[in-house]
Parts: sequence; structure tokens; C-alpha cells
Amino acid sequence: MGNDSWFPNARYGLFIHYGLYSLLGRGEWVWNREQIPLADYRALVGQFTATQFDAEAVADFAVRCGMRYVVFTTMHHEGFRLYETGLSDFRSSRDLTGELVAACRKRGLRIGLYHSLNNWMDQPDAVAALEDKAAYDVFIRHTFARVRELVTRYNPIDVLWYDGWWPFNAAGWRGEEMNAMVRQIQPHILFNGRNGLPGDFATPEGHLSAPTPYRPWEACMTLNNNWGFHQGDHDWKSPQQVLDMLVTVTQGGGNLLLNIGPRGDGSIPEPSVKILETVGRWLQTHGECIFGTDRFTFDLREKGDHRGDWSHQGPFTVRGHNLYWLVRRWCGTELTLGGLECQVRAATVLSTGQPVTFRQTAGRVQLTGLPDQPPDALCPVIRLECDRPPALYLTGGLRVPRVPHPHYDPCPSDIQH
Repeated sequence: MGNDSWFPNARYGLFIHYGLYSLLGRGEWVWNREQIPLADYRALVGQFTATQFDAEAVADFAVRCGMRYVVFTTMHHEGFRLYETGLSDFRSSRDLTGELVAACRKRGLRIGLYHSLNNWMDQPDAVAALEDKAAYDVFIRHTFARVRELVTRYNPIDVLWYDGWWPFNAAGWRGEEMNAMVRQIQPHILFNGRNGLPGDFATPEGHLSAPTPYRPWEACMTLNNNWGFHQGDHDWKSPQQVLDMLVTVTQGGGNLLLNIGPRGDGSIPEPSVKILETVGRWLQTHGECIFGTDRFTFDLREKGDHRGDWSHQGPFTVRGHNLYWLVRRWCGTELTLGGLECQVRAATVLSTGQPVTFRQTAGRVQLTGLPDQPPDALCPVIRLECDRPPALYLTGGLRVPRVPHPHYDPCPSDIQH
């Protein structure tokens, strides 16, 4: 295992999908999906100048957005390297990976390098390797050489983020041997699980489900519906949706790795900048309820070791003895919370430090004298300082039964929470 002490509480990272495919603006699988002739795709290399890719500006952007780490696509499935390599001429004329690693290091950002094991350009490719044992041996040798070169050239990095594991499992990729090779070069490094092994953390893609049983995890999501730049995809998530995702992973003790896809010239689409900087400004005054927090989940069927619950007004996070109520739906001057299994010592509007008047009767807490309008346009947060680590517990009844009982659902259900 690598030294993962930083990872479980990193909470928020910037994923960057950039490559030759960005020039076409139709997504990162465009070569495969459109079956573009090899000569036509290779001809794009001369157009890849990345004139607007500024590693210093990208790292500054990540910091402004409140991110703690960056993961960069050194090579996607197309095989086009965004770094100096002695193994292929199918590469960028600039060492974009080296530029970004250096820029992130200067700003205290952790850095992960995404690298596809699959490779559509080099021959023999994965299809040939699947069909022929001799081709397989050459393909795996080339894959190991590529990974070895990458982690030797950029040392240290914090995460090696495998992807493109089609068509092999861990045995086919010789995953144990691969990880041992990398860890001999960088003993501290963390692996995700996409060479067929579990890795040091789980990587749910496109959903925010924490692993059961718990282990460190990172949800990788994209800001619209494509990872690489797509000129026709304007289905951007709102700042509110990004915040909701961030809160969900926070409650589950995970991280949100949120992707942007720069244009072919390396510039970041303006909606991405606006959305993520809006969330970043919110984090400047509300980061206390996201970073360094404890798990705060609930189960529909059993209480178990869960301490969380839900509210119509918005979700909760916890940190030590503090309960944070993210009031996404503000209802005016009063708020009431039921089911609290501790005593409140003080209540505060997190962004302003304004004390909030409250009274508590058993598990029911009533907050009064609040502003009529939400004190933060994106999401106000009320901090409740408690006498012990907070817990919430209500059931489907008007009081909690004094005998064993289901939490909400007496049977397995398809309800998602």
C-alpha cells in the first residue's frame, strides 16, 4: 500500500481530459466511434500546438476552485502522449505533463497521472494481443516499458491513475507485477483499480456510491456529458449540482474528481470556468463543512453504525462535535430540526459568524431570527456546535420505537438516497 494519509480527506480534485481528440471536438473516443482512417488521424498531430494550454494558469484555476489535487491524462486510449518519450513519435511537441506537474507542485497540489493501458496507435495493439500469443507478449512488454518510463520521468507523483483496461483482467495485464514495478520506483504512490486489481482506492465512475464495506474512494464525474471536449455538448451541471455532488461524497468519506475537457488549443471552455469558480468562492467561506469532515451516512433499513439522516431543507455534514446543515432550500426566518441525539451548545451562520437563536426540546431544535433571504446565494450553512459527535435518527413513525425496528424500509428496496 502507498502512503494514502492525504487521500481520504482530499475531497475535491480536478480531472483534465486533453489529447489529440480535443482538436475534433467530438469526444475522447472519436477515433474509435467514427472509425477514422489512421492516416487522417495521424495528420492531426501537426495541428496540435496547445497554444492556449498554460499549466501555471490551470494550477491557479484548480486552487481558485478549491481543489486539492489534479489528475491529468498523459495518454488516452488513442495512444497520443502529452509528454516527452523515447518510445514513440506519436506525441505532443511540448512536455505538457511535465509543465503541469511542476505547476501543481509549486502550489501544494497533489498530482495524479492518468495513463491508458489500452493503446489504439501502437502495434501490436490490444486486439492483436487478444488474438495472438506472440503479439500479446510484445504488447505487454511495450505497456510495461511505457508505464516504467512515465513514473521514472515524473518522480514523485501521488497517484498513477490506470484506465483503458480492455480487454484483460489483472492476470492478463500482469497487474501484480506492474504495480510492484511502479512501487519499486515510487514507493509512496497510490494506484486506482483499473489494471484489474482493487487498487488503493475505489473509483466509481458516473455515480457517487461509496464502497461497502468502506474503503477510500473517489467518484470521477464530468461537468457535462463528455470527458474530452465536445463542441455540441452544452449540458453543463450547475454550481448547485456540483455542490450537491461534493456534499454527497463528503458524507460518504470520499472525494469528487470532477472533469473538464479543454478545447483543442488547450483553453478551458468558459462555462467550466464560471461554474467551478462559483463553487470555489463558496468553498472559501464554507470549506469547513467539506474538508476534514467525518463520514455521516444513513441506511434505509438499519441504523447500524450510521449517524446521519435526511431533511427536506438540505443535507448534513459533520466535523468533530460540529453538525453542518447545508440549507439548500431556504424557508425564511425559522428552521426546525428533529431527531438530534445530542445537545446543541451554539448555532452560527457559517459564512458570517452571526449567532443564531435556538431552543432545544429533547431532539427537536428550533432556530429563529434567521434572515428572510438566504445569507448565501449558492447554499447557506448553519453550524450547530454540540456536546458530542452529532447523530440524527428518525424513522418512518412519529416517534422512534422502543423495540427493534427497520429504519425506513422493512424490505430491500430500489430507493436511492
